[in-house]
Amino acid sequence: METISKTIFDSPEIHGRKLANRLVVAPMTRVSATPDGVPTQEMADYYEAFAAGGFGMIITEGTYTDELFSKANHNQPGIANTAQMQGWKCVATAVHRHNVLIINQLMHGGALSEITDETIAPSAVQPLGLRATDHTVSPSPFPMPRAMQAEDLEAVKAGYVHAAWLAYEAGFDGVELHAANGYLFDQFITPYTNLRTDAYGGNERNRLRFLMEVYRAVKAALPDGFIVGIRVSESKVNDLTYRWPGGSETARRIFEVLAEINPDYLHIAAEGGRWERECRYPDGTSSNSIAKSLLKSPVIANGGMHDVALAEKLLNSNAADLVSIGRAAIASSDWPKLMAAGQPVIPFFKELIKPSLTLAHTRRVREQCDESALC
Repeated sequence: METISKTIFDSPEIHGRKLANRLVVAPMTRVSATPDGVPTQEMADYYEAFAAGGFGMIITEGTYTDELFSKANHNQPGIANTAQMQGWKCVATAVHRHNVLIINQLMHGGALSEITDETIAPSAVQPLGLRATDHTVSPSPFPMPRAMQAEDLEAVKAGYVHAAWLAYEAGFDGVELHAANGYLFDQFITPYTNLRTDAYGGNERNRLRFLMEVYRAVKAALPDGFIVGIRVSESKVNDLTYRWPGGSETARRIFEVLAEINPDYLHIAAEGGRWERECRYPDGTSSNSIAKSLLKSPVIANGGMHDVALAEKLLNSNAADLVSIGRAAIASSDWPKLMAAGQPVIPFFKELIKPSLTLAHTRRVREQCDESALC
């Protein structure tokens, strides 16, 4: 049988939806919403620039899901009320002008809050590291979280379902449950932050139970065609060196359990930005290849995927179906079009990139929203 070589410019499908290519904009914290968590016109321009630039799918920054304990950062966008939904509607409308899919990443900060001293988590374990405060405030430890009770579990689940429904009303093509980088679902998955002795603690199945319950609740509440993906990682924003105990064997057990819900896609993040360092195991396997061998749904690889040779190596070794790009997309919002035309891209220089969305290359691609029409 003839082997078909895969490229980043092929047109894959996710949950029956055709994408223009295999290139996905990775979720990146931008902290540019209003203080009340409402997305702005600047954010609409920012996301539309990626759509106009040729990416096949866009995943938004982490969006908080309720107005209780989920918010993690100042000026983080939310999707917990009508005003926030209407702001996101402007963003989704702008992106859809270019026939590009947009996914809202739903996030609960759990113990990793930068803004409050009252937090919740699977167990009362103080997070490692320090809060990433602004330059005017000295870094401080994260607060000690309160261990979640049954009513907290139900409130978080209800928040996710409500947020997913608002995302659907805003026009998103789907949502991504953020179970990576040390945030709430990852706090359940991680043994040292989950000391529970009930059905949500102990082995991998129990530690994944809450994520799977929320996934099933969201899928049950939304129309069949609405995409619901999951993002996982080993390293965390406050613990970059952490790896799953047991390496590839732990990865296999985790993905065997997740295969039971078969998420519409699985996004495996490399928080430090280097796939080779964060996703490969000493036995030659990788988290991506193990996931691909166990799940029927598409797998998205992350971590230096602007290296086209690496990206296409993963695609052709059946370790990934799509690749997500972060820093290279920030530097060149039209990265796919430039690469397809064989033109040079703008290199990423961390010291020149500010958290603000006001980037020199990001052009205004449409007029201001009419306030009465809200897009």
